[in-house]
Amino acid sequence: MRFKVMLCGRSTATAIALVIVASLGMTAPVIAKDKEKEVKPAVSPEFGAVAGPVQKALTDFQEKKGKLPPGDIKAQAALLVPQLAQIESKVRAPLDKQIFGQWEYIVGTGAGDEVLENKGLSLMASSGLMTPEQNSQIAAQLGQMAYKEKNYDAAIKALSPLVSNPTTQDGIGEMLAASYEGIGQPKQGLDALKSFVTAHTAANRPVGAEVYDFGVGLGFKAKLIPETTEWAVLRVAANPTPRNWLEAAELVRSNSTNNTNQDELDISRLLDQTGALGLSADTIGREYVIYLQSINANLLPSEALRIKEQGVASGALKASDTFVKDIEASARPRLAADNSSLDRLGSDASSAPTSRIAVTAGNIFLSHRDWARSDAMFTLALAKGVADDEKNHVLIRLAMAQIGENKFVDAKASLSKVTGQQAPIAQLWAIYADQKAAGK
Repeated sequence: MRFKVMLCGRSTATAIALVIVASLGMTAPVIAKDKEKEVKPAVSPEFGAVAGPVQKALTDFQEKKGKLPPGDIKAQAALLVPQLAQIESKVRAPLDKQIFGQWEYIVGTGAGDEVLENKGLSLMASSGLMTPEQNSQIAAQLGQMAYKEKNYDAAIKALSPLVSNPTTQDGIGEMLAASYEGIGQPKQGLDALKSFVTAHTAANRPVGAEVYDFGVGLGFKAKLIPETTEWAVLRVAANPTPRNWLEAAELVRSNSTNNTNQDELDISRLLDQTGALGLSADTIGREYVIYLQSINANLLPSEALRIKEQGVASGALKASDTFVKDIEASARPRLAADNSSLDRLGSDASSAPTSRIAVTAGNIFLSHRDWARSDAMFTLALAKGVADDEKNHVLIRLAMAQIGENKFVDAKASLSKVTGQQAPIAQLWAIYADQKAAGK
């Protein structure tokens, strides 16, 4: 598993040390000897009495190591380890901890001693003298080290406070989620990762596509289908690629146990609109079959023939297949009558006492992508009163027509009224409406 943060491997230890040292001011801190110049907080007398020789040795090491090969740096740093051990018991005051912790970190990094690095970082954090930003950097470093050692509890403890900080690197959020997975709590890991995303989004900070991929992957691996679906929806909202649209739609579909043909049709139309049906033939062939199975080719021959021909042209369907031939045989004879009915549908629906003809007219106009007349018919149907069992689909299809007309605010309003089993489908269409409004 790879994260976009620096793990403390030996190949990068020197670089990490330089970055952390620079950011925390760890350049062999000088202990003031002139009482008049000494500022508060101060070192303890016990530490000040013994620290001078170690400070000089550390300063010499810092000055020479830029000219030494890696092997010599490690050897020179190792010589400083016992010197630190000799004065460790004299560390008393907060400033002692800050300084001595810096020394331990510098020496531990140079010597390749991760235990000493950890001790130094922990001691600095315990001093109470570091800035919030420095404490965050220390916590991230400690968490990375703990994760590398598979000490997941320690990693969780170190990294958890960082997820609410919108400046935290993406890799830290992923690592925290992976640490929860490491102790057998993948759902808690996804919750932590969601908190990370929420904090960044609220602060208008970008979140990398890899974070959403990680969330989907973790949920799928843990067989947490509702959570995986949620992450797939979050991902397609942030990164609306055809592949992400396909996976989000497939998960929404699989998360429901009783989808109807009408549900499938609303999902399939979304895949068509988002370009997901343009993926490779071997990937998308099943979706063309589902789409065509959900269409009433007698009622909507125009759409059935368009999707059939689109599937054949893409290689996802074969014209010689019996299934494809059956679609052609059902839809083709109805096409002329379908086209000739368009002009009278509006008047028939208006004069009808119920909404039934208006719903039928709306569906037919929608199949022809006649967005304005479809909008008018579904709006009329809702005004006349639509049965509860078809209202959600009328609202979703009204929104489809409104999206086609670039009436995105109206489409979102229509979709917000969808409840029950069709609500996740409406959520996907609402994401698509937002993206169309943003020109994506």
